[in-house]
Amino acid sequence: MLKQLKEDIQAVFARDPAARNTLEVLTTYPGIHALLMHRVAHELWKKDCKGSARLLSSFSRFATGIEIHPGAKIGRRFFIDHGMGVVIGETAEIGDDVTLYHGVTLGGTTWNKGKRHPTLEDGVVIGAGAKILGPFTIGKNSKVGSNAVITKGVPANTTAVGNPARFITKDKPKDDEESRRRDYAESIGFQPYAATQDQSDPMLEGMRVLLDRIQYNEKRMNNLCQRLSLLDPTFTQQVLNEHPFSQEELKIIEDVRRECEAQSQQSKA
Repeated sequence: MLKQLKEDIQAVFARDPAARNTLEVLTTYPGIHALLMHRVAHELWKKDCKGSARLLSSFSRFATGIEIHPGAKIGRRFFIDHGMGVVIGETAEIGDDVTLYHGVTLGGTTWNKGKRHPTLEDGVVIGAGAKILGPFTIGKNSKVGSNAVITKGVPANTTAVGNPARFITKDKPKDDEESRRRDYAESIGFQPYAATQDQSDPMLEGMRVLLDRIQYNEKRMNNLCQRLSLLDPTFTQQVLNEHPFSQEELKIIEDVRRECEAQSQQSKA
């Protein structure tokens, strides 16, 4: 117990620059107080002294504002920063070197018995106000943004943000298809606002599908126009005579024509 306490205090110094000395941490940090009482309550829970464990857990909630069920399993060097409003359910499992900020909920979505709360692997960081609901796993070294709502598992080394949460994976492998989409988007002046190429985002995936379809349709239209021009050399002139264009429209059409020709040359190359 003393060894664990020493590690917990060292974790505070490592992750909170406001911590000044050991006495201050022991006397003023509610996260340390809640963790100390939980470790005692958890031992009582394992020894089937469930009433005493729940009583100690309730006192800890009253004293610190942090509610940890005595059945929850918590690893080493766990740190709750500020802590007010944190709720950790009975079947939650927390690995080593995990950090939680205030307002975090590790909750369930069912009234059935059994595993119903999340599992946090080593090195996970959960931002303030995040809600993680369900019996799934948050992968090693993942991060959950403030006020995110997580209802499914998060892969390792991934950042989850938003409501409902979307995943952002760093160092996503590049491929030829993605390079082609990016080049085409630049050629038509398309750039999604406040989005980067490294984000794995459902909206960006939808944009990729649309870009693929637009490029495919443009190629088909160009081929059709070329074939119609071969069959009837006056095809282009007939269209112009039937629907006369203004000078501004003609300029736009000429720009589009040059762009289409450039794309055709690129496709042939």
